[in-house]
Amino acid sequence: MSEQKTDCGCPEGRVKNDEGKCVMPAVSFITFILSLNTTALFHLGELAHPETGKKILDLELAKHTIDTLAMLAEKTDGNLDEQENELLTKVLYELKMRFIKVSEAAL
Repeated sequence: MSEQKTDCGCPEGRVKNDEGKCVMPAVSFITFILSLNTTALFHLGELAHPETGKKILDLELAKHTIDTLAMLAEKTDGNLDEQENELLTKVLYELKMRFIKVSEAAL
């Protein structure tokens, strides 16, 4: 796969490949975890919808995404490299803490 550059002037979420075309970034475990992190933050009302600009809180969907990350951590235990393991551990911890904070505030 060709090398991709992120500081390229492409639309959000895309990168330029070696031919100068804006494409989606390469799929990796790290980009998958970051995608799930973004999804959970969106459902926690921390990120605005890209089209409407509105923030929406959906604790059920946020919990589902966090549970998905927890399942990935369990199923991949011992099979990740150091960087992948560290990212997954940190993302999961941060999302759980944010979920608790937002859940308590919603009461």
